[in-house]
Amino acid sequence: METLLLNKEEVGSLVDLDAILEAVEVGYRSFNSGLVVQPDFMAIELPGTHKGIDFKGGLDMNGGYMTLKASSGGYDNNPKLGLPIGMNTVMLFEDKTSALKCIMDGTWITGCRTGAAGAISVKYLARAEAEKLCIIGAGNQARRQLRAIMRVRKLTEVRVCSASPQFLDTYVKEMSEETGLQIYKCATAEEAVRGADIVVTTTRGRSGPIVKKEWVQPGTHIVAIGADMPDKQELYADVFAGAKVVNDSIPLCVKSGETHNAVKAGIIRTKDIHAEIGEIILGKKSGRESEDEVTIFDTVGMAIQDNVTVAMLYKAALEQGLGTRYEFFK
Repeated sequence: METLLLNKEEVGSLVDLDAILEAVEVGYRSFNSGLVVQPDFMAIELPGTHKGIDFKGGLDMNGGYMTLKASSGGYDNNPKLGLPIGMNTVMLFEDKTSALKCIMDGTWITGCRTGAAGAISVKYLARAEAEKLCIIGAGNQARRQLRAIMRVRKLTEVRVCSASPQFLDTYVKEMSEETGLQIYKCATAEEAVRGADIVVTTTRGRSGPIVKKEWVQPGTHIVAIGADMPDKQELYADVFAGAKVVNDSIPLCVKSGETHNAVKAGIIRTKDIHAEIGEIILGKKSGRESEDEVTIFDTVGMAIQDNVTVAMLYKAALEQGLGTRYEFFK
C-alpha cells in the first residue's frame, strides 16, 4: 500500500482558490445533509503558555475520506530555530479500508479553506451591491480573505488597519499591486469599519475586542475569523444584539468562537442563532432578508473544510504526478 507524501511547496503548487471555494461549499452542504461525522476538536496546551496543538478530525461520507489535522501555534521562538510559529499536518484516510492515502503539509490548507469560508459567507449573506471591504489585521489570513472575497463581490475600496505599522505598509503595497484594487491604510479600527459594507476580522484575538457596535452601519456583513478559542475576542459582545448570526458549526462556535463571547455575556442565547451556513446554502434557512439587517458569520474552522480541501488536493497531486510515495506495508 502506497502513501503519498506532499511537502509545503508541492501543496502550494496545487492550490487553486476557485477549486477550494467550490470544495468548501460542497463540504458545508454535506455537513448539513447529515453526511459528516465530526467529533469535537481536541486542544493540548503547554501549561501557562499559548503554545499547543489542536487536533481536528472527521469523516465525509460524501467524499469517502477521513482526515485528521494537527495545527500548532504560539511558538514565538520557533523562527530563531528556522521553524514557523505554527505548523500544520494533515493525514487522509480512505474510509472503506482505513488506509492512509496521504500525509501532507497543511499550511496552505488551513489558510485557504478559512479564506474560502469567509468568501462563501459573503456570497450568501452580504448585500448584492456590497463593494467596500474593511479588513482588521494585515497578516496572511487578511491576504487570503481579500483574494477569496474579491471572487464573489466586485470591490471598489478596501480599508485595512493593523496594530503593526510595518505589516500594514507591506500589506497595502503588496496587495494593491497583486489585486489592482484601491487599498487604504487606516489609523484606527473605527476609521476602517465606519461605512464599510463588509467587515472581516483576522487578528489573533488575544488583545481584547476591537469592533464596536456603534461603528457598524445597517446592512453590514461581518466575518469573524480570529476568535477560535474561548479566550479570544475581536467583536464587542453587543455587536451581536439585533444581528442575524450564522455559524459554520453552532456547537463549536458557542463553545469556542466569537459567538461564545456574546452568549457568555447574555447578549444572545444559543436558540437565537439563525442558522449554520450549510443550511442557508441548501435553502433550509433564509440568508439575508433585508438591506438593513446586520449579518455576522462566525467560523472557528471545521474538519469538513480540511477534509474536502485535502481530498481535492490529493487527487490533483495524483493527476500531476507530484509527491513522494512511501510504503508502510510491503
